[in-house]
Amino acid sequence: MPTIRLASYNVHRAVGRDRRMDPGRILGVLREINADVYALQEVEAHDTGGDMLAWLAREMGADAIAGTTLLRHDGHYGNGLLARCHCIVRTELVDLSWREREPRGAISADLECQGERIRVVATHLGLRPAERREQVEQLLKLFRESPDDRALLLGDLNEWFLWGRPLRKLHHYFREAPSPPTFPAVFPILKLDRLWGHPASIVRRVSVHASRKARFASDHLPLVAELDF
Repeated sequence: MPTIRLASYNVHRAVGRDRRMDPGRILGVLREINADVYALQEVEAHDTGGDMLAWLAREMGADAIAGTTLLRHDGHYGNGLLARCHCIVRTELVDLSWREREPRGAISADLECQGERIRVVATHLGLRPAERREQVEQLLKLFRESPDDRALLLGDLNEWFLWGRPLRKLHHYFREAPSPPTFPAVFPILKLDRLWGHPASIVRRVSVHASRKARFASDHLPLVAELDF
């Protein structure tokens, strides 16, 4: 039975507990996880050099999809998807920006891994409850348009209200999924990083990667899942 390993990781611009920016530590954590697909948040690039997503893709031998959400005078910032199985069939960048808040977005990608096809939607939601409610409604449309397809939603949802409306809507569509705490990395108590599968039965196991390196490399710990078809 084919098994696919995925991870969601807010890399915090590669700034670790010591406040140093060190993409090498992020690369080390990704190698420890050894996933087929990585959904990354807070990935940064600079016009003067140092495109972290492109560099990680080269080092990991992966294909990359950049989901830029914030353009700045010296570079850009946002989401990223890495696929080591060279399986990207279709991509779509979804704008989830809300009013005057920080721009947000999602990457929707149809992947074909080990002969199995799945839609992966990777995102990083906003900080205000009203913002997240609207963003969740937009995300659910991506799944409702093809309700029979196998699909996965993962990312940093920034939702710390356990019974908030965004989580209730997602649980209603996907069914509730395991959600171990991932933030802050040094002593995680908040379940900010989430993952749901459709149908729920494809998600075999969800865990947090809490190695010593992961506890230093970012302010979030990676969330890891194994899918069985």
